[in-house]
Amino acid sequence: MLKPTYPYYLANKPVAANTDLEVTDKYTGKVVTRVALADAKAIDAGIAAAVAAQEACRKMAPFQRQAILEHCVKRFRERFEELAMALCIEAGKPIKDARGEATRLIDTFKVAAEESVRIDGEVINLEISQRAKGYRGFSKRVPIGPCSFISPFNFPLNLAAHKVAPALAVGCPFVLKPASRTPIGALIIGEVLAETDLPEGAFSILPAHRDGADLFTTDERFKLLSFTGSPAVGWDLKARAGKKKVVLELGGNAACIVDADQGERLDFVVERMIFGAFYQSGQSCIGVQRILVQEDFYERFRDAFVAATKKLVAGDPKDEKTFIGPMIDEKEATRLDGWIQEAVKAGAKILCGSKRNGAMLEATVLENVDPRQKVSCMEAFGPVALLQKYKNFDDAIRIVNDSEFGLQAGVFTFDVRKAMRAWDELDVGGVVIGDVPSFRVDNMPYGGVKDSGLGREGIRYAIEDMTEIRLMVMRDA
Repeated sequence: MLKPTYPYYLANKPVAANTDLEVTDKYTGKVVTRVALADAKAIDAGIAAAVAAQEACRKMAPFQRQAILEHCVKRFRERFEELAMALCIEAGKPIKDARGEATRLIDTFKVAAEESVRIDGEVINLEISQRAKGYRGFSKRVPIGPCSFISPFNFPLNLAAHKVAPALAVGCPFVLKPASRTPIGALIIGEVLAETDLPEGAFSILPAHRDGADLFTTDERFKLLSFTGSPAVGWDLKARAGKKKVVLELGGNAACIVDADQGERLDFVVERMIFGAFYQSGQSCIGVQRILVQEDFYERFRDAFVAATKKLVAGDPKDEKTFIGPMIDEKEATRLDGWIQEAVKAGAKILCGSKRNGAMLEATVLENVDPRQKVSCMEAFGPVALLQKYKNFDDAIRIVNDSEFGLQAGVFTFDVRKAMRAWDELDVGGVVIGDVPSFRVDNMPYGGVKDSGLGREGIRYAIEDMTEIRLMVMRDA
């Protein structure tokens, strides 16, 4: 169970400044705990502490940074069920999905511990012409400095970890703003970090309302801003971020192509598509939103997919049998319900689902959706999947690319030539062959193009953003 109250963390220390932030059980709507809410003064103090800690963090040896990350892995394992239940309550995430995210939290910190002792440089051959004879070049990576992190509500543990863990690995002090609707997971990470011997000021974890957190974006003492969230907010933050480096992990309307050669494993494809479209109620930026099926295979797939969707159990996320839990709040469920009804009025057909009760929205499958409808061309971020048939593979690629987003795409095919063509031509950050675009392992480069973002996460790739290359040139005597 959750504690009655939680402090925030300012310069490594818990501060019970107030209990102003109410956190609700997303299924019952009841307030289950209260959290200290940071104001501008606290955020400013956190930034100042990070600046003061910069030199001490930089001087930590790789084995020291690795030991801190390994401590976190140990403690997260010990607190596994607590972390999972906190997710289940504060995010409304079905308990099986919550345990999956807690596992990924551990994986992310494990990878960071391994990478912390592999941040190497290179020797550069400068003798490319006579004038450079006798010169040698060397490069190394150095921490960029204080970092600003803003994490989202849908993966409050692991998406915070994808910012915090590489910062610890490389020696960057940071100030993290977790989503105000789901701050508990990040604060538990703070509890564990407070047990370590990190330099004072190395981290602050400060829940704050969006309208009171402008310093996370505009303060010039930060050298990097890493934001995960909605496209509208992300691009606005980039416009106001000033000179600092910006990494954006934003939204998408992910598509999955199903080739006609998948008939022999229909059950597998449907199983994976159900997961991709509806896990954690579709609240994932790489959740399957658009499903393109070759016309000769379309009816078989449609009938099987709809039948499987109808069997999904919706209800209390604490129940082990639940697959569909609540959306993050009733406002979001109402928004998506409205998009579905707009599409129906424009000619779309509901194959199953669409009923809403508060924040609970049934798993919904639509076909014949006009691509100009919001539920198709914008990020649905909820339990809805759109079915569409295509004639040939070129048509499928064109349809996938006809989007303002480009995060990940999935392709089910046995044809290697089609797989390679998808990799060459799909305008996305990642192409997953033989599975849904919702697949992510925490050491792979992850990020999008177009309105889906800027830069890449995945520990090694985040480390590149959190460091600068420093060159040394040496002339032989």
